[in-house]
Amino acid sequence: MHPLKENKNLGPEYLRQKINEGIVEAPGVFNAIGAMIAERNNFDALYLSGSGVAGVQGLPDLSITTIDEVVSEARKITSISKLPLIVDIDTGFGEILNVERTIIEMERAGVSAVHIEDQVMPKKCGHLEGKAIVPEQEMIEKIVAAVEARRNKNFMIIARTDARAVEGFDRAVERAKLYLRAGADAIFPEALQTEEEFKEFHKKVPAVLLANMTEYGKSPLLSSKELGEMGYRIVIFPLTAFRAAIKTMDFVYGELRKKGTQREIMDKIASRSEFYDIIKYSEYENEDKEISRKSRKIMD
Repeated sequence: MHPLKENKNLGPEYLRQKINEGIVEAPGVFNAIGAMIAERNNFDALYLSGSGVAGVQGLPDLSITTIDEVVSEARKITSISKLPLIVDIDTGFGEILNVERTIIEMERAGVSAVHIEDQVMPKKCGHLEGKAIVPEQEMIEKIVAAVEARRNKNFMIIARTDARAVEGFDRAVERAKLYLRAGADAIFPEALQTEEEFKEFHKKVPAVLLANMTEYGKSPLLSSKELGEMGYRIVIFPLTAFRAAIKTMDFVYGELRKKGTQREIMDKIASRSEFYDIIKYSEYENEDKEISRKSRKIMD
């Protein structure tokens, strides 16, 4: 049976179950085939970042992408992978009513969790300078709207705070506690700067916490094991595979331009059989043959 027929998304219930068992590793995927490759590597969840959605379109992560673009990518992923998907919805694509619609559309797309942040529009990558954050009440209103809009109580609302870089560590803790009181299921403290800060944040906010292990940012690159021992329950690697793909594509295009052939880099690219194995080509082919066989039998 091919993936489109057999896929049964494990959903938010499964995600919560895995969080209760230990730390969930969610690699960043930026399209459906990336999700299939991640699933082949036995991850428990997937992550779709706003930066990834923008990046594949050649755009910066500056709130340029739309809700429709993010929902479309999410739906492509959930239609092909059974793993629960966590989606970055930036600042919610607007105000209270926009946030409500965003949650409704994400649930319809088969998403299991979202995180919404307290940055001012247009938002920036959480590890860049010059961020600004909204007043606490504005963020609380968005969290309340998100919680009330969901239909499945297990669908997770993760509140991200960028306060560490703007107002300091203590204010990030204060905001996190307020966001939990507003109904958030988990907290995403963005851009903590040291291992000690990660430890201290969990001590002061003993909730379900998400750690962002993005490269070239302000946070140290801690392992999922280290984070799990600190008490974190979700770790995301937003752009690791995307950055690797960019590097590989740049190399391949460079080689083709210089040499006019791919003969010397055949060991660097997936074979036809490897590609077909990932997308389960034979299952589609077998389905086509079986339907043709049944149709011929009816005509006999």
